[in-house]
This record gives sequence, structure tokens and C-alpha cells, in this order.
Amino acid sequence: MPLLLSLETSTTVCSVALHENNTLLSMAEVHREHSHASKLAPLIDQVVRTADVTLKDISAVAVASGPGSYTGLRIGTSTAKGLCYALSIPLVAVGTLEIMAAQVNATNVSKARLCPMIDARRMEVYCQIFDAGNTALQAVEAKVIDEHSFEKELEEGPIIFFGNGADKCRPVITHPNAIFISGITPSAANLGALAWTKFQQQRIEDLVHFEPFYLKEFMIKKPASLNQP
Repeated sequence: MPLLLSLETSTTVCSVALHENNTLLSMAEVHREHSHASKLAPLIDQVVRTADVTLKDISAVAVASGPGSYTGLRIGTSTAKGLCYALSIPLVAVGTLEIMAAQVNATNVSKARLCPMIDARRMEVYCQIFDAGNTALQAVEAKVIDEHSFEKELEEGPIIFFGNGADKCRPVITHPNAIFISGITPSAANLGALAWTKFQQQRIEDLVHFEPFYLKEFMIKKPASLNQP
């Protein structure tokens, strides 16, 4: 039976899952910032051992494509591509905000629109609005949040905001149709479920050219001493 290994490293959580025919076999994750480089490989080993298979049994690798942490996305993508090259298997990619929306839509009995948010520092977030069928209603954007954000959309009905960028928006977006829920982080289990459909449809990535969707350029600040004449 086909096995799909999924790696989610877009945010502070490092998450790995293994699916067989869209059934979750095993999953492991670490909720610790800056842990991806040291924890991803052990998590992969743990998930594979728990399912009593080997890496040679894997049929494809799925990875979260972003947006999110530049470093996290680089680690997840390089690991996924390395496995695909070594095992001669395909790579499947799913957007991080789509993964988060699917997690909340699983219990979205009100059928409200969803707006996953990933922290992009200060009052900026990466965000996208989805309907209750997990269809994107607008493109991903890097949005600076103020009291007027989403005014038009909120006038049309309730929107659920969530993700590690949503908490800082709660005091600012005060419209009565704005609903905030906490504790939602992207999961490899949901990534695998979405990636399974793409894998079945052979919607796979070009290993040579695939890159994560950073949305914004990574900025490296020079130490203050280097800026002095």
C-alpha cells in the first residue's frame, strides 16, 4: 500500500506524520522554537519506527510550502527533497494556510469563513480567507493589521481568525463578527490528508525547481559594528 510521509516545519512546531491510503498511521511533533534542525530527523525516524516500516517503503514525501518561518521552511524543504532524491520518489507540496484552514474546517459547524494567520513580526501577518469548503477566497497576503482590517469582509458575516498571528490581532480587530480561537498550529497529520489527494491526482512538484513560498524576502541585519564607518 502507498505510504506518504509528511513534514510540517512552517512555524515554531516541528511535525511529522505517516499516512497509508489516507489513514494516519503515526505522528510525532515538538512544540519548541528553533528545534527543527535538531528534531526533524529524529521525528522522522520515530514516526517510521512506530508504524513498523522503513524509509524504503515510503511512496512519496509531502511538505508544507509556506508561507511561514524562512528557516523552518528551508529545513523542511531540504529534508523532503533529500529524501525524494535518495529514494527516487515524488514530492507533494501544500500551502501552510490551507493546512491550517482544513484543521479548523473539520469542526466548523457554523460554516463561517476562516482566516488563518501566521505571525510575520510586529503587526504584520501572513493570511488568507477560506470558505467552509476549504476553498481560498483570496490570495495569500502579508497584511499589516489595524482597526480597519477586514472591515468589508466582516460586514458580510462572521470570520474565524486563528494561528500564531491571530492573538496579537484580537485587541485590534473588534468587529462583532470577528471570532478568535487559540491553539491552532499547522499539523503534519492534516498536511498528509490534503497531500494524499494531490498525490492520487499526480499533482507533484519538480524536485529541481521547487522552492517554498516565502512571500517576503528574508532580511539579514548586519551587526551594528559593521555599519559604523
